[in-house]
Amino acid sequence: MRRVTFMPDNRTIEAKSGVTLLDMARSTRVSIRTRCEGKAGCLMCKVQVAGEGISPPTAAERQKLGIDSSTGLRLACQAKITASGVCDLVVTVPEDPLKAAVRRQLQQQEDDELW
Repeated sequence: MRRVTFMPDNRTIEAKSGVTLLDMARSTRVSIRTRCEGKAGCLMCKVQVAGEGISPPTAAERQKLGIDSSTGLRLACQAKITASGVCDLVVTVPEDPLKAAVRRQLQQQEDDELW
């Protein structure tokens, strides 16, 4: 078994073959946004993957995102752990847009108070 680490939360889980990144994230309480429940319909669960041992992009990923395996960009609901690969995976989950907006607003307020 390999380990999968979800960033920026820095949570690690032992990876089992055939399990999607979305399911692993849920089991470690890492939030990955989705509306389609894993059907590659909403395209919200985009993540950046570094490492080996992940399934090649599905037809849905290639068609909807125009991605290939060289970019590292994947849909967490479609990317599955495979038996091959020798290194651990690092999955970077983008910040939720609403949380990012709130964080920027709080940072701006903090910066304004310093001046």
